[in-house]
Amino acid sequence: MEIADARSLWSPQGVYCNTASYGLPPAPAWEALQEALADWHHGRTSWEHWGQSTEQARLSFAGLVDMAPESIAVGATVSELMGQLVTALPPTARVVVPDVEFTSVLFPLLVQARLKVRTVPAADLPQAIAEGADAAVFSAVQMSTGEVVDLEAVMTAAASVDALTICDATQALGWLPLSGVGFDAVICSAYKWLMSPRGSAFVGVSDRLLADVVPHSAGWYAGEDVYASYFGPPLRLASSARRLDVSPAWFSWVGTAPALAVIEQIGIEAIHAHDVGLANLLRAGLGLEPGNSAIVSVDAPGAAERLQRHGIVGAVRGGRLRTSRHVYNTAADIDRTLELLAG
Repeated sequence: MEIADARSLWSPQGVYCNTASYGLPPAPAWEALQEALADWHHGRTSWEHWGQSTEQARLSFAGLVDMAPESIAVGATVSELMGQLVTALPPTARVVVPDVEFTSVLFPLLVQARLKVRTVPAADLPQAIAEGADAAVFSAVQMSTGEVVDLEAVMTAAASVDALTICDATQALGWLPLSGVGFDAVICSAYKWLMSPRGSAFVGVSDRLLADVVPHSAGWYAGEDVYASYFGPPLRLASSARRLDVSPAWFSWVGTAPALAVIEQIGIEAIHAHDVGLANLLRAGLGLEPGNSAIVSVDAPGAAERLQRHGIVGAVRGGRLRTSRHVYNTAADIDRTLELLAG
């Protein structure tokens, strides 16, 4: 599906340039969610087919990150899934993290007093890992600045010291081609660039990390056979990464499955070229060098409020204007933004 053709699946009012905060649902996701809500409202159905959406989304996510479906676990938030992953880190583990890391990734580490957490600038991550680390935990793209981590350099450095790698792809997956192969975990909330309802998240886990994770949030959906895990002992968790599954919030997943299907139809490579192309049009208009991110952060006091008054939605992070454009944006949106910023 070409992006120009796909754009009819969205109908934003005004100019929405804030996908780094939340993405807009494509029509198939919105319509599926409305149908499920209506069925719930009127009590017209049982729930099992809502659960099937979770499994469809798991398959789609596995394809997006080049991982096997059995290595993918599902949950509701990044922090919830991170809380399970950190149990696999050995006592007194040395963990390197970017100094502007999103707190849903950072706080689950900091609350573990047994861990030795070191923060460094994102660009210095590979060097800090090579200097000595047991684990590296980082976002592929930083939410505050849009900085894209050199993933190959991180992987090379981690391999040189046999460090575990946990990558948060929330601000990357959906526009940045990213393979989970080689990482010990790739974690992602779907409500941003994957344009899904809030309440669906994924993690792809390597065998060596999974072997040491304590599935402390396990419930019926983490069972080997979920429909035979409603009550009573013994403990019978799935042998795969599904042992980390958290009982799905049905309606979030009803909207997630078709949203991911749309991304698959368009293709990440095409979305990457489109999104980064728009970001670089904005950067050029502001007199900045081209970048490699779909997120643009600039020092422009008061600009977010001025844009908002004219129907353009952005955000302020770290005192700077942050704009983030996705498949539903056009070059005309950039022109209008630049016109207002110049004014």
